[in-house]
Amino acid sequence: MLETFTNTATHIYFACGPTDFRKQTESLSALVSAQFKLDPYAGDCVFVFCNKKRNAIKVLRYDHNGFILASKKLLDGMKFQWPRTPDEVKEVTQQQLKWLLDGLSIEQKKAHHDVKMSSENCCF
Repeated sequence: MLETFTNTATHIYFACGPTDFRKQTESLSALVSAQFKLDPYAGDCVFVFCNKKRNAIKVLRYDHNGFILASKKLLDGMKFQWPRTPDEVKEVTQQQLKWLLDGLSIEQKKAHHDVKMSSENCCF
């Protein structure tokens, strides 16, 4: 379901470390602007935050005339494998977001990498 908010985004940013989940749209957009020096009103950007227990995330996105704030809370003691570096923002890919939502680390060492092919580097 969260993919609905992120599929068309060109940039996805994780606010590494824990975020106070009492914050709502205004406070989270101020955090994006003041602390991370990014534009919360960029419609092609998605900002993802995680709580201290790492069992819930919030997704913030601007949509033409207002903000969308979605959240997901895991059940049964599950946790997100969230980057723990505090006071940092990390740009990730759609695939890394999918891995996170599936319970995996965003740094998959065994994942296949992209291969750029063209007629110049092809042997046939």
